[in-house]
Amino acid sequence: MILLISFLWGAYFSLLTSFSPSYIWFVFLRTMVGCGVSGHAQGLIIKTEFLPTKYRGYILPLSQVFWLAGSLLIIGLASVVIPTIGWRWLIRIASIPGIILIMAFKFIPESARFNVSTGNTQAALATLERIAKMNRSVMPEGRLVEPILEKRGRFADLLDAKYLRTTLQIWVIWLGISFAYYGVILASAELLERDLVCGSRSESEAVETAGVSEESQSPCRCHMFAPSDYRTMIISTIGEIALNPLNILGINFLGRRLSLSITMGCTALFFLLLNICTSSAGLIGFLFMLRALVAANFNTIYIYTAEVYPTTMRALGMGTSGSLCRIGAMVAPFISQVLMSASFLGALCLFSSVCVVCAISAFTLPIETKGRALQQIK
Repeated sequence: MILLISFLWGAYFSLLTSFSPSYIWFVFLRTMVGCGVSGHAQGLIIKTEFLPTKYRGYILPLSQVFWLAGSLLIIGLASVVIPTIGWRWLIRIASIPGIILIMAFKFIPESARFNVSTGNTQAALATLERIAKMNRSVMPEGRLVEPILEKRGRFADLLDAKYLRTTLQIWVIWLGISFAYYGVILASAELLERDLVCGSRSESEAVETAGVSEESQSPCRCHMFAPSDYRTMIISTIGEIALNPLNILGINFLGRRLSLSITMGCTALFFLLLNICTSSAGLIGFLFMLRALVAANFNTIYIYTAEVYPTTMRALGMGTSGSLCRIGAMVAPFISQVLMSASFLGALCLFSSVCVVCAISAFTLPIETKGRALQQIK
């Protein structure tokens, strides 16, 4: 239900955004879209609770393929739609898949684990019988018995002594990963639009070379991407799937904690490598690897967060982590679009330092979830 509401909310306000009469309305409506997007993570919770332990580390990272497909689609659409009919139509077209997907919700069953935790064993049994029928199997003998918990999803449970350290470290990691992820995306645009690589030009110099006529047409001093810039964005975005096979192997053989600490450490290294003066191909290569690494980070922390908490706390744990994720996303533009213009190396060092902190936090997480069955109750 939360997933359905979030899709309806996001699609509705996304369409309204395309009719924004002013910048203030645009910001407000996109904020509302963000509120809807925050509920999309519940889709991963449902998948996690249905998948057997031995398959979670393989199937969940494959979701990244569909995230990649959506990212490539929107970049391709932007390259065609924005120069011709404008950004408003881009938003309207981008809202269509979300509206269509709403109709698919009648085929998505509620989590049997959730139904059991609320005492609705009949609904849980119906779901399990449907699964058994699809798998041409039979239900095991016996009754489905589980104690009904009156208190579920309490914020205080996340800070209980058993999970306090885990929760705090997970929050740090989520904030840092989101900060790095959106920092890479926005930094890619800045590097292409303002030519800040190697500190060759500052923002003011870039604006001067843009010409007086362009300044008069664009009060915010934005510059349209050239076709080559869109190609670079597409190539770097494809990087999000490049390390997926290695990421899956790492998650399943090295474990969630060690795999995440390695990819976070490599992310920190590649942020610093962006400061190396190189060719356009070299820049694309660095951005490609950074997108691959930050995507691998997200893959792993999504899986870990969904696995580490019991059913009574899982959605709350993912929801609060998602809130920290949005904070990281909000901070990222101030570094990748403001600080980077003033001090390119300073911005890269800050991104790298945050990744190092996240790598240490991941390595020292108290619980490893590899091969661990999902916990039903606290």
